[in-house]
Amino acid sequence: MSYQVDFKAVSTQGLESSPVASALAGLRANEARYFWNKYKVHFVTEPASERPELLDYVERVLAERDLHFAAKPLEVSQLEVDGIRWTHVFYEDGLGINILYTLAEGGKRAVGLKLSDGMAVPAELEGKFKFARQKSKLAGTIRGSYFVIKGEYDD
Repeated sequence: MSYQVDFKAVSTQGLESSPVASALAGLRANEARYFWNKYKVHFVTEPASERPELLDYVERVLAERDLHFAAKPLEVSQLEVDGIRWTHVFYEDGLGINILYTLAEGGKRAVGLKLSDGMAVPAELEGKFKFARQKSKLAGTIRGSYFVIKGEYDD
């Protein structure tokens, strides 16, 4: 069942099993606010179990850096705006991943890694990335990093 994320009244719906559910809900709401402010598009998530093809896509992209996460994916989202495909996964441990993939040749393509306030750096990322801090009214302190995608994943 899909959920239109409200960035004004933050809800943990769909994220209740996370030990950092409130912070993860804030991170998800922060993404919703970004898409509304930039594109006037609602951010809608679905249970990860209902969209295994999105998880497969994310896993193929992450394999470029030999990244495989042990945490359970709770929710996913995919939308296309202004020629960019955005794919998000929110994991039970508090990790949020977004893939920005410009569909036109030569456009920006990157993976964003965001850690919810209060979560430890996952073992899979330990020592591989440096994380910048960002303050958010919705999510507290978000730690984020990214890497550029080198391969082609437009299917």
